[in-house]
Formats: sequence, C-alpha cells, structure tokens
Amino acid sequence: MPSPVRTPFTARSTAVEVVNGIDLSDRRAIVTGGASGIGIETARALAVADAEVTLAVRNLAAGHRAAEDIAATTGGKQVLVAALDLADQASVSTFAAAWGGPLHILVNNAGVMATPKMRTPEGWELQFATNHLGHFALTVGLHRALAADGARVVAVSSNAHLRSPLIFDDIHFLKRPYHPWGAYGQSKTANILFAVDAARRWAGDGITVNALMPGAVRTNLGRYVTGEDLDQMRARGRNGTPGTWKSPGQGAATSVLVATSPLLDGISGRYFENCNVAGPAQPGTRRGVAAHAMDPEAAARLWQVSVEATATAQERA
Repeated sequence: MPSPVRTPFTARSTAVEVVNGIDLSDRRAIVTGGASGIGIETARALAVADAEVTLAVRNLAAGHRAAEDIAATTGGKQVLVAALDLADQASVSTFAAAWGGPLHILVNNAGVMATPKMRTPEGWELQFATNHLGHFALTVGLHRALAADGARVVAVSSNAHLRSPLIFDDIHFLKRPYHPWGAYGQSKTANILFAVDAARRWAGDGITVNALMPGAVRTNLGRYVTGEDLDQMRARGRNGTPGTWKSPGQGAATSVLVATSPLLDGISGRYFENCNVAGPAQPGTRRGVAAHAMDPEAAARLWQVSVEATATAQERA
C-alpha cells in the first residue's frame, strides 16, 4: 500500500475548519443527498469557500429548504437544487444530460442503509442500486464535464465495507438469504472499488477519485436501524472506539477534505477516515480498509458489471 498522506486534521475536525482558507470561487460542485445529514454540512462548507453548489436530491422541497438555510448561514448566493433519484436510472440520465459546463467537485454522498429487502424495477437490490449503481451511472454520465478542467470525485463509503466483499455470483440476493447489513456492506465495498478503478481509468484526464468513511453520525440515514443495532453501535462504536459519535459537521469533514484540500493534489484511489488516509484493516477493530475493497481485479470486474447493468437499464428507460 502507498505511504500514508498526513494532514493536520482529525476525527474531531469539522468541515468548515477543513475548508478554512480555501478559495473555491471558480469551482462548481454537486453534492448528492445534499438536503440533510452530512450532505447539507458538506454543501455548507463548500458554499463557505464560495463554490457554486448544486444539491442533487430526491425531495425538491427539502432541497430548497436546505439551499435557503445554506445561503442564509454562509452568504452564498450560488446554492442550486436539482432533482435526482439514484434508484431510478432514467432520473440519473436526465440529471447528467441536463448538466452544462465544467464540473470540479462531485460528492457522491447520498445513500440508504440496512433497508428491508426491496428491489428496483430492474430487479436490483435497492442498496446496491442506490449506493453504487446510481452513483456509477451519474459519475460516468458526468465524465466529460469532470474531464473538462480536472476534478475531484468523492465516494462516501463506510467502515461497513468490512462486513462484506462483492459477491459477484449473487450481487442482488437472488439465491442467498437477504441480510440488510450484508447488503449495505457490499454496497459500501462497491463505493471503494469504484474509486480504485475510476482513479486508474481517469488518471490521464486529471480526475482524482477517492473514497472515505465519514464516521458515526446520527442522521436520517439510520431510519431503518433497529434499537438492537443502536445498542451494539453504542457499545462498540463504529470507529473502533466505544461511544464515538460525530456531529454532522464532523462527519462531513473527511468528504470536504477529499473534495478540496491542496494537501491531496494528485492523490487518487485511496480510502480515507478521520481526515487521513486509512491503513489496512486490523482484526477486531472497525477501522482501516479491507484488502477486498482495494483489489484492482475486483474493481475492474465491478466496473464491467456496472457498465453492462446501467447500459441495459438506460436502454429500457
């Protein structure tokens, strides 16, 4: 594994602290799921630095409320809202086709977690469809805009990737019993593998692609999490430290660091946690990155699977 990149920021840093002193006045950014949770705090920090920020959201009313809140708290006048449903490939295609001009920052932040067994019209398992395939199609659809002036792509993953590698023989739980956390873990592994292969494929375009673990944050992402799950999280902590929870602003810090920091110029294909590059996963902890999530062969295979799946879905749309 390449030598670590060290920054002065930590698990306690906030997104606004990370972006302090950075000028994004000539940058355009998209944050998926930017209406709540760490998404709105990611967008807020980008607006603090004077970026033009588009909140890509399913609920337009919530998106406009978030945009008004961000503008009021930052003075930013370039906070926009656009419709995007990552579980709907037609919506993804429409969003990408409507984008005009360059794009400098794409934060693939939206997601669903530990849902009951649900499927999209294509028959895809919902968490994999939303967390990976939707963001895959979006990013590939925006590739030309990203390549126009160099860019950073940020894939918000999770330490839940430690739960499961990609099960290529049954990604969508057609044969094996469905497990909400196993499905979530697989989708978060996919986020990291996407970063690994996109970094390789797009290096010549000047695009950097990195994945990250934001930390444990109480947001509406956890609406399907049971009381028993919460008890286990409190006892164990999701960063390997009992009782470790972050505020939304702290949870957004690593996303904002990866999206904006000059300390990371040219750094690509890595997985970050607590505002620094993560080391290899250690048994008995919930920290670090699993070897199965950094495997270049699995990353290339996932890319091909994703190309075939999304192309077929968009042809039918």
